[in-house]
Amino acid sequence: MNKKATAVNLREVRQIIDSTPTSDGDGVKIRRVVGFNNRTFSPFLMVDELKSDDKADYVGGFPPHPHRGIETLTYMLQGHFQHEDHMGNVGQLRSGGAQWMAAGRGVIHSEMPVMQDGSLHGFQIWINQPARDKMQPAQYYDFQPETITEAHFDAGGLVRLLSGGLSIDGKHLSGPLQKTGVAVTVADWRADRDQTIRLGLIADHNTMLYVYQGEIDVAGQLVTQGQMALLTQGDALELVAKRESGVLLFSGEPIDEPVVHYGPFVMNSMEEINQAIKDYNSGVFHTY
Repeated sequence: MNKKATAVNLREVRQIIDSTPTSDGDGVKIRRVVGFNNRTFSPFLMVDELKSDDKADYVGGFPPHPHRGIETLTYMLQGHFQHEDHMGNVGQLRSGGAQWMAAGRGVIHSEMPVMQDGSLHGFQIWINQPARDKMQPAQYYDFQPETITEAHFDAGGLVRLLSGGLSIDGKHLSGPLQKTGVAVTVADWRADRDQTIRLGLIADHNTMLYVYQGEIDVAGQLVTQGQMALLTQGDALELVAKRESGVLLFSGEPIDEPVVHYGPFVMNSMEEINQAIKDYNSGVFHTY
């Protein structure tokens, strides 16, 4: 008896968001895409791209500052950062490596650049925490370059998987980061012109792509450098590199809860934001 083939629902582009130039920390120049109140962005909140060959654009780094209610995933393509926090963690983020932090009820940390050949290129990704985790103790882990899952494909370039799981051309991969509050997949795809890749995805997870180099085709829609593409629902995705390209893939379980954002704090109500400010100003931010 023949088994009926399961139909594949390919994802398409729902919305394109251009990254915008801004600065943060001590004058670090970045390009930013925000989605705090965009349901198709959830569970992600914001993506910052740091890229410069001029140390004056980033040498000030990110001196000590607080967070509550979010996770951050920092990923460096080129350059080094040093992380320090109130828990006593000191981590060196090297080229090709990543760092994950769950702020929970409160963390105070710094991220300062360490020079490497005068250039820096990396990303910081904000991920929302569900209400159940927003007042849990802070956590921190770093992932050195050699621990990132890598797979080479003859027709599909290189995939580096940082977080979660991904099915690629029928092969399942798992990344080193599996501790996120909701299921989150983050991957880096690098391809030469005309290379293609087919990804299997969880159908009801939100998925989006950020092109940091080149140009890709998603179901007939071109997405170019500096653009974020939010995708429709579906269980599969096909990408074609139109020239040498680099793409970050984000896919995750949406969090259907109110999002209230104020500076470094992301909570579910303005009352919780006011409490975070009060706790920080009174010195009990991360102590209870």
